[in-house]
Amino acid sequence: MSDACCGPEEPAPAGGDADPTPWYRDRSLALPVASGVLWVIGLILDLTGGSGTDVAATVAYALGLVAGGVTFVPGTLRQLVRQKGRNRLGVGLLMTIAAIGAVLLGHVGEAAALAFLFSIAETLEDRAMDRAKNSLRALLDLIPETARVRCPDGCFDPVPAADVHRGDVLQLGAGERLATDGTVLTGHSSLDTSAVTGESVPVEVAPGSDVLAGSVNASGTLTIEATADGRDNSLTRIVTLVEQAQARKGVRARLADRIARPLVPVVLVVAALTAVLGCVFGDPGVWIDRALVVLVAASPCAMAIAVPVTVISAIGAASRLGVAVTSGAAFEELGTIRTVALDKTGTLTRNEPRVVEVRTASGSDVTQVLATAAAVEASSTHPLAGAVTAAASSIPDATGVTETAGHGLTGTVAGRRVRVGGDRWVDPGDLAQDATELAEQGMSLVIVEIDGMVAGVIGVRDELRPEAAAAVADLHGQGISTVMLTGDNERTATALAARAGIDEVHAGLRPEDKERYVRDAASRTPTAMIGDGINDTPALASATVGIAIGTGGSAAAVESADVTFTGSDLRLIPAALAHARRGRRIMTANIGLALLIIVVLCPLALTGVLGLAAVVLVHESAEVVVIANGLRAARTARESGTAPGTTRQGGRTR
Repeated sequence: MSDACCGPEEPAPAGGDADPTPWYRDRSLALPVASGVLWVIGLILDLTGGSGTDVAATVAYALGLVAGGVTFVPGTLRQLVRQKGRNRLGVGLLMTIAAIGAVLLGHVGEAAALAFLFSIAETLEDRAMDRAKNSLRALLDLIPETARVRCPDGCFDPVPAADVHRGDVLQLGAGERLATDGTVLTGHSSLDTSAVTGESVPVEVAPGSDVLAGSVNASGTLTIEATADGRDNSLTRIVTLVEQAQARKGVRARLADRIARPLVPVVLVVAALTAVLGCVFGDPGVWIDRALVVLVAASPCAMAIAVPVTVISAIGAASRLGVAVTSGAAFEELGTIRTVALDKTGTLTRNEPRVVEVRTASGSDVTQVLATAAAVEASSTHPLAGAVTAAASSIPDATGVTETAGHGLTGTVAGRRVRVGGDRWVDPGDLAQDATELAEQGMSLVIVEIDGMVAGVIGVRDELRPEAAAAVADLHGQGISTVMLTGDNERTATALAARAGIDEVHAGLRPEDKERYVRDAASRTPTAMIGDGINDTPALASATVGIAIGTGGSAAAVESADVTFTGSDLRLIPAALAHARRGRRIMTANIGLALLIIVVLCPLALTGVLGLAAVVLVHESAEVVVIANGLRAARTARESGTAPGTTRQGGRTR
């Protein structure tokens, strides 16, 4: 079908820019920069001296003070009036009082310097925040503006991506991005999902494969049935989850606030006492000046910005690892995890039972056993029946098929009576030893009986994800212990846990059992629960951090979790845990630096060693350092090629 019947195809836009406004075009920097320029001009006039320069310098300082002050003074006063002072004695108030006091004492130049440095630090913080937010919103640019949707006449017509609905059939050409989640109907290709899931290796897709919004088709043409609306798909949900983190602060952010909030009135009291006692026992001019310097030195500016920049930058980076974090608190807790509990089915395994091995009795062969079993199982909806029919090379006709609930099926194939079921219904007879061996390897058993004689034992197993063992090894390498929690039988669970290298196994658990175990574990040590099913939701909610497998997982699991893993390579989870620990270290360093600034500057200001200009310069310059340090959290170890689970085989990264 040519494009002529439907109109020209509109190309998908490129991905968004995480920082669309260059600094030299950012209007928010205009006033702080003007303040700095005017302060420098005043400083030059002061240093050069000469007739009339004193007045010119004062004017330059005053203009610089106004330019810098309008960026924070009006907002500070409005906030103070609106909240009637309750819990709003913030850093901006200290800066305002200090600037006014400096002017009253004739230190207009120092007041201008304070206004410039504080305004530029605040603006840089806002710019850093905006940059982190823009990097998250840029995920939405991975969705093309249009999608080609099949019309009633069979033609594929371009429509806005937002107008795509569940059930629409889309056509995706080579090099195009997918507008929403879907299932491949026709065609074979490979999709680049790196921008969505963080996985660098293209994913092979064929009819029946689930595909994610934002994926890029490498070659060929696919027709895809949309399984989500254009406005509500996996990519838009990731953005929504991540943006929720920007509205909520983590534990350490609240800790910083708890330190800063009482610190502000304490600083005001100390400054007032310094001024009053100095006026009573010493030179009023000297001690009032020192009180102002103490006011600036003890301002918790750096502490106020130490955590938010780090948290938002780190959460944005985590999304590139295929990990969507719902809150700053969840991200901070993610960096404390020492135990990881994992569900088995759908988390460690593919959730796709497959025939792994077939043992046959004398006189029977594998092909015959599989074909006979598949003939009877063809009408069954049991997961094991699907595995058997998929493994059979041919499926003969069966008649008189009946199902015994909870046991198996009987029927007639090629005139022979066939019975297929578990080992508790069909006695494996001479193949009892074989059945035991397969069961000990974690397989579910399908016994095939023909005319009253056991013909074979089929071993079906939900295979481990290929990267599961490597992911568990990465966790152990980070000093994190692992435990499997599953409702499956102990024999199967133990066998799979051994293959994955998991430390501890608890099998035969009901949802409430999982919840109880996780709650108890979390009370002793920070514990993460990773699961994908509805039965995992209580445990996910009770964990220190609940991590839902978003790809193929239930909506209930995703909603009850703190973190959603949107990729399919489990090795990205230990990479995300390492990233979160690094983010916590950066936060701790920022808080420590902020406290150190106060501890060091206050005595120096009180004793007169440092004047107002020196304190302002040191204090506000430190804020810039804190912002720069926080932005380091935007880089992941994986982007440096050092992520856990990254190995080289045959010269290619796997």
